[in-house]
Amino acid sequence: MTPGWRLAAVLRDPGRTEHFSARQWTELFAVARAEQMAGTLAHRLDGLDLHPTVQRLVDDAIASAGQVRLAALWEAEMARRALAPLGVPVVLLKGTAFAAAGLSPSLGRNIGDLDILVPRERMDEVEAALLAAGWEWVKPDPYDDAYYRRWMHELPPLIHRERDRMIDVHHTILPLTARIRPDAGALLADSEPLENGLRTLSRTDLLVHAVAHLLADGDLAGGMRNLWDFHCLVQDGGTMGLAERARHHGLGREMARAGRLSHALYGTEVPFEWQALKPLDHLYLRRLTARDGWGRQGRRLTRLGFYVRSHWLRMPPLMLARHLWTKYRKGYRPVG
Repeated sequence: MTPGWRLAAVLRDPGRTEHFSARQWTELFAVARAEQMAGTLAHRLDGLDLHPTVQRLVDDAIASAGQVRLAALWEAEMARRALAPLGVPVVLLKGTAFAAAGLSPSLGRNIGDLDILVPRERMDEVEAALLAAGWEWVKPDPYDDAYYRRWMHELPPLIHRERDRMIDVHHTILPLTARIRPDAGALLADSEPLENGLRTLSRTDLLVHAVAHLLADGDLAGGMRNLWDFHCLVQDGGTMGLAERARHHGLGREMARAGRLSHALYGTEVPFEWQALKPLDHLYLRRLTARDGWGRQGRRLTRLGFYVRSHWLRMPPLMLARHLWTKYRKGYRPVG
């Protein structure tokens, strides 16, 4: 069993670690850290009869994840205060949304940037309010700024000058150039309020967004964590109405694939028609588990193929060629 698959197996059944060697423990935590799942793994292991050295790793990871959660929720509160005078609906996305709503994917989850969704027609007001409240541009490069504003589903990223925390302001969940065009209006209209005035996506749209982020807007980097989000959300709320909602957003095929991959990797209880893997699914699983025992990414050609695929999904061929050439000239290299 490869290190990536071993991590998935332990998340699925923590009891499998009962007879782990020191090397297997080292590899397990190395891969979990690389996938930003150390806190998730620690919560799954907590309560088992562990060696004191392993228990210290678990305790440290749980404490660290707790601090990350508090910082993420505080940053959401700062954004709420900055945007409250506008009266604009502010929908939390990804890890911060899970934490704010108390959903099971938040247990130990690493949370990076603050991601929010707002109406596209209010983006200028939101941008101005955040700048006035201390956020600054991360990408001063004119090409990157113009690219984000014309083609992307979000503003160029902002970082707060004092707290050093980033915020990504979305007006939809996939780039405007993407072949799939989710219904941003429906995402906002069906979002659900939190007690503090912020909002989260509906139960089905949380899964739709997780699938869009995993399979329609990236190269599957960090995919084990994103697929774990999917697994937990399905465990929380089931799949009733999910296929229909995914088709409404143009993500029916991706939803079915996520179900198959999650069932294979984590044993997720999904509809029967989502359980049997299709030939291409094995390539996705190969990409998802591309870590060695040190946590380093392997399978270079597979990763390169998914990198190209991610851009192919995002934009037409001529735009893709021009964009990749521009980024290459600026020194960007996708696969190390």
